[in-house]
Amino acid sequence: MNGRILEVKGQKFYIEYHNSDEKRPTIVFLHDSLGSVQLWRDFPTRLCEATGCNVLVYDRLGYGKSDPMPTHERPVNYMELEAHVLHDLLLEIEPDIEDVILFGHSDGGTIALIMAAVYPEWVRAVVCEAGHIFVEDVTLKGVYDAWEAYKTTNLPERLQKYHGDKVDTLFRAWTETWTRDDYRSWNIEHLLKHITCPLLFIQGEADEYGTLDQVEKTVSQVSGRAEKYIIPGIGHTPHKEAPELVLLRAAQFIKSLQ
Repeated sequence: MNGRILEVKGQKFYIEYHNSDEKRPTIVFLHDSLGSVQLWRDFPTRLCEATGCNVLVYDRLGYGKSDPMPTHERPVNYMELEAHVLHDLLLEIEPDIEDVILFGHSDGGTIALIMAAVYPEWVRAVVCEAGHIFVEDVTLKGVYDAWEAYKTTNLPERLQKYHGDKVDTLFRAWTETWTRDDYRSWNIEHLLKHITCPLLFIQGEADEYGTLDQVEKTVSQVSGRAEKYIIPGIGHTPHKEAPELVLLRAAQFIKSLQ
């Protein structure tokens, strides 16, 4: 796929967009709190080949090749705001994109859920992988463990390969936001009833950042058809830890929409 910079309301975002068939849906991939276009590796391409869909992958502000964040300080509703940014980004690409399937991982999964709730007319379906709808103790433990790894291992250098000099800011934005006292009460369950499109929630049974309550309380509260796929022995990144299983299940779900 060819990458390019897209300016949205004065901010520059790196996107990779491939539209091979105007009649087919576009799968939009939303990365996690440390992710980027490059870190998806070949997963988007493989899923789109398996389903015949078009593909859009982008770096959120502060990640990968997009513009840096103005500050590491984030409001409690930062993921809700990211859903509006995605909407603005899609408007810039219009009229090419009209039929959208969201595939989001972790923070990206949460943003996908919010987008489907707030802009239902844009979203055909959602694949939410290891998303969060509220904060759990296990989530905070995972964040603190990541912070310790950042201080004691070569994690900063490994992330710098994908994010350049933005690494410290994006890492602080993630860890300091989630561990703030005012973030403990963050919760988007009130939005779930507004999700009317089909949903597939994928989660590893051994996810180190969230329990299966995230899955159960999501699929039980959305208004549309909802399915869950729990993978035994798998952690927070099923599309990397068990790519063949995730590709197969996600492709089956997407094909069922036709």
